[in-house]
Parts: sequence; structure tokens; C-alpha cells
Amino acid sequence: MKNVLAKKYLGQHFLKEEDIAFRITNLLHKNTKHVLEIGPGMGALTKYLIKKNIKLETIEIDEDSVRYLNSLYPKLIVKNEDFLKIDIKTRYSKGISLIGNFPYNISSQILFKIYENKNYINEIVGMFQKEVAERIVCQNGKKRGILSVFIQAFYNTNYCFTVDPKYFIPPPKIQSGVVKFIRNKRRNLNCDENLFIKIVKKGFSQKRKTLRNSLKTFNFENKKEIEHLLNFRAEQLTVDNFIKITNHVS
Repeated sequence: MKNVLAKKYLGQHFLKEEDIAFRITNLLHKNTKHVLEIGPGMGALTKYLIKKNIKLETIEIDEDSVRYLNSLYPKLIVKNEDFLKIDIKTRYSKGISLIGNFPYNISSQILFKIYENKNYINEIVGMFQKEVAERIVCQNGKKRGILSVFIQAFYNTNYCFTVDPKYFIPPPKIQSGVVKFIRNKRRNLNCDENLFIKIVKKGFSQKRKTLRNSLKTFNFENKKEIEHLLNFRAEQLTVDNFIKITNHVS
């Protein structure tokens, strides 16, 4: 069967370097049992995943890629669906690991979906635009953002390695970064999570200002206990700092 042509509107860049594909799939935890590959394309990762002792499913929005994969791997579960629209809670109630070369144009949407389904997604191994990958794992500083806090609240994050554009067809204009998230032991935030989300988003909406200014629309109880935190910018705070501030909103 002919190779699949990458579609710009889907943000497709097919990985062609075997060694990198192998390294990515090898990042999965050795005890991983059930894996969902997102956007397998022409199967660069799939060819190594099928050799593992796991239950493997793939989800692919591109019909050409689905036909291509079905011709190569007739026993593989290939679902022609949009990952952003599936009900993870219902379909994978016992938990799932995700892996993929994630489309850059929907990377933030994918990360928000991971956050929303954190109790059902145990592990993520994925390739993002390098800038996005670095932001997700950033603990302190200018690269830290809303998604850094949300993801780090429930996952231990690790930047694994950088991938050069030359290893893709067609080559993207930017470098890529491979990251790994492992679900941590935090079951809940010990605060109002909806309010926590509002606090984090508001704090980063004016990220060059201190939280004293960016959060001035909120009223606080026992403000003296968080006074020192309000002197910092959002990018300088930990997840626990944001939880503490949330618990002092009246």
C-alpha cells in the first residue's frame, strides 16, 4: 500500500527515525498493561508497541492512516475517531496509558483532556513541540504556565530528549520534545478545584505582575498567612502554594 501523505490541516509530521521511535516506546513503564496510541500515522511507534506484552489500541482521525494501519496490522485495534471527543472515563474506567507523536496544533487541548481525566490516565509518553514540552515540565520561571501547574498537580513530569526536524516527513519548522508523565499519589487537591483553576488562570493572565495585583478581585480570609505568597509572580509558585492561596479565598 502507498505511504500516507501528511495532511497539514491535521498537523501531521510522520516520524521516520527508527532509533527515536524505539526510544520513545521504551519509555513506557515495564508494568504497563493497556496502552492507547494517539495519532499513529504510518505506525512508526506502532511497529515497536505491538512487540510489547501489552493490550494495544490506536485512535486515528485520518481515514488514510486507518486504512494503511489496517493493511499492515490486521489484528490491531484501530479506531477511526477523534481523541478529543472520546469519553475516557467510560471507555477506560480501569485506567490507560497514552503514547503518541501528538499533533502540535491541538497539543494544549490534549493536555487539558489529560488533566480532566487524570483519574483514568496513569501514564503519558509523548512528543510535543519542544516549547510546549518544556513549559509542561517547568517548575519555576518564565516558561511556567497554566498547564504546567495543572499537569504537575497530578503527575510527575520529565523532559526526556529533543528530536530534530530532520527526522520527520515533512520536517516541521521547530524542534520537538519527548516527555513522560507518571500519575502521582495525589487523589484530590484538598481545596475547591474549580476555584483552584480560576486562581491559577487569573494568576497567569497577568504573569508579569505579582499575585497581589493579578488576584486583587478575590477576597481573602486570614490574609496574613498567604501575604508572602502574594508578593510572588504566578510562575514562581508551586502547586501547593496555589492550593494554599485557594483555601484562603473567602
